[in-house]
Amino acid sequence: MIGRVIKKNADQFLIDNKYYIARGNLKNQGIFVGDMVEICDENNIIEKVYPRKNLLIRPPLANVDKMIIVIAPIPKPDFLLIDKLIIFCNKNKILPVLCVNKCDILEEELKNIIISSYSDIIEMVFVSAKNNEVDTLYKSISGVCAFAGQSAVGKSSILNCLLKEDKAEVGELGKKVDRGKQTTRIVSLYQLSNSSFIADTAGFSKFDESLLNLDEKKLAYEYYEFVPFIKKCKFVSCNHIKEKDCELKKAVENGEVPILRYKNYLKLYDIIKTGRK
Repeated sequence: MIGRVIKKNADQFLIDNKYYIARGNLKNQGIFVGDMVEICDENNIIEKVYPRKNLLIRPPLANVDKMIIVIAPIPKPDFLLIDKLIIFCNKNKILPVLCVNKCDILEEELKNIIISSYSDIIEMVFVSAKNNEVDTLYKSISGVCAFAGQSAVGKSSILNCLLKEDKAEVGELGKKVDRGKQTTRIVSLYQLSNSSFIADTAGFSKFDESLLNLDEKKLAYEYYEFVPFIKKCKFVSCNHIKEKDCELKKAVENGEVPILRYKNYLKLYDIIKTGRK
């Protein structure tokens, strides 16, 4: 029988409301939440782990279909983190979804910045966990979905709204610095429907650029809306930063490419280049 690992507890794995243990060398190979496995119901043994679509190490989660990147007006959105997560998703066959929470306090200026920068490249939904308005996100949930984003943007509150019960611990926003306290400690999958699971994942509030495994000279190609303009550049070696007559820079100046995304590209380029040195 085939099942999905919903939760890990030491050397035991929860599958279909029942705990199983790994057989033989599977213990050494590793079994992760999200794994599809072959199980023997008679002796509660996991006999086989099926090939994975992907595997996240921090947090440990397998076979992720969508990543729900949550932002909010408070704390102030980290747009560079958003771009890193989008690149990470594209490299790991994960569909990114930008979820804007706390829409009850979202000012029009910030909303316009978010829409103009991301609506053409990523699926986007607007919700308010405080007002229990999460229907647009509910309709977007399919397969295994992981939550990501800064602390205190409301990931756990959204999860509780989706599940219609308090399964995820909700933290308080740090009053002095507007930074949230990390509340999620382990990875668990919660079943939303027969084919939909959501995970409240500790991690991704910060992101190590080394996980992207990028060369700064190829970084521009990870920004998909840049590519048509990159191909028009006169020089193959153009880094799209200080070069004269760069087609990408012209596109930014003409409003054809979001300036926020281009500024993030410059920041990430410098981070990767400095880290490599």
